[in-house]
Amino acid sequence: MTIDATLQALAAFPQQLAAHYAAVPAGFAQWAPTSWEGVPSERFTPLQQVLHVRDIEVDGYHVRFQRTLHETHPLLADIDSYALAAERRYAQAADATAALAEFRVARTRTVAMLAALHPDDWSRTAQFDGYGPVTMRGLVHYLCSHDQQHLAGLQWLLGQIEASCVATATS
Repeated sequence: MTIDATLQALAAFPQQLAAHYAAVPAGFAQWAPTSWEGVPSERFTPLQQVLHVRDIEVDGYHVRFQRTLHETHPLLADIDSYALAAERRYAQAADATAALAEFRVARTRTVAMLAALHPDDWSRTAQFDGYGPVTMRGLVHYLCSHDQQHLAGLQWLLGQIEASCVATATS
């Protein structure tokens, strides 16, 4: 089973994330809707989406990949995204440029590590808290899914921002 399309998607994601974030209007980086009903990702503002993706790459997937490669069937922790956001003060953050650059470096490291795997490495197993049994290949698919959730979250927020501007203009 090939994973080439998924690796290509992972490599392209930093540019997609930056482009989606660039579509956020000035002054809306830390904007939140009155209701989060229907959001396809965590309930994070546009900037918080970027910070979250960066942190989960490094503190989540880098650790999960390394443990899966070097330990025998490890238990991989799920990360409480909201606790991490509070601890790292996402609500007070202001620098998307730095976060996007840091994420780009981290993702380059991820893709390089995955591209160098031996064919047998893809079948290494772990237990992923909240997901159950997983292989290295499965973890890669979960990471790609996570990326897509956050692009969808940014698009959802852009729709909500647009709706709020229309509501304000017609009031």
